[in-house]
Amino acid sequence: MSRTATIYHNPRCNTSRTALAALRDAGIEPTIVKYLETPPTRDELAALLDAAGLAPSQAIRKKEAVFRELGLADASDDELLDAMAAHPILIERPIVVTDKGTVLARPADRIDAVL
Repeated sequence: MSRTATIYHNPRCNTSRTALAALRDAGIEPTIVKYLETPPTRDELAALLDAAGLAPSQAIRKKEAVFRELGLADASDDELLDAMAAHPILIERPIVVTDKGTVLARPADRIDAVL
C-alpha cells in the first residue's frame, strides 16, 4: 500500500527534524512544505487546524516576539488565524498530514497517531 504524507516543516527546528525522520523511518518520503518560505493561505491553515482538531490558540507560537508585538494574548481565534497567515513564524510546527489524519507533532512522538 502506498502511503503519502505532507509535513509543514522548519528545518531549523529539532522537533520538526525528528518528525521528518520518523516519517522516513516508516518508509514514507513526504512532501516537505517549508512553511516559512511557502506558507499556507489562511484558508489552508484553517483547514489543517480543523483536520487536526485544533483551535488557532492551540497551534500558535506564543513565545515568538511577534506574538507579543501584535498584542495577541487576548486575541480571538479569527484574529490569531489572521496573524498566523500573515506571520507564518507564529505557526507551531511540525504539522503532519498522512492518509490516517492530521496532527501537530509536538512532541514528535504524536506523529505515531498518523503513521
